[in-house]
Amino acid sequence: MSKTVLVIDDDVMNLRMAEFILSKAGYQVQKADSGRKGIEMLKREDIDLTLLDIEMPEMNGIETLERIRGDEAIRESKVMILAASIDDRVKEKADGLGVTGYAGKPLMPAELQARVAEAIGEREVHVCIVVFWGGLG
Repeated sequence: MSKTVLVIDDDVMNLRMAEFILSKAGYQVQKADSGRKGIEMLKREDIDLTLLDIEMPEMNGIETLERIRGDEAIRESKVMILAASIDDRVKEKADGLGVTGYAGKPLMPAELQARVAEAIGEREVHVCIVVFWGGLG
């Protein structure tokens, strides 16, 4: 049975890219374009790992993570932060909220697949190198 990864990001291209990269590695991918929608999905879907963008309007990644940790039903969810860069204050806050790890942006296929496999606890890491020849459709 394949593992399911939820990607929460307000950027449609990042959602598409993450879905493409992770589905090529055999993961089922769910997507949410806001923290609120992501929390709703976490409550009703069987999610193995959530990839959470830190910079989002309305409810940013830290606020979303605080709500996840404050909800009895989903507080134990594994959450990995997605960020181009992260300052020490935000990293300290995220670490204090028990993040599973961090992955950089722009999304790099081998790095993302390896970090997701490690976070989920898979022993074997199957890395798929992806080369883009134009758009994603």
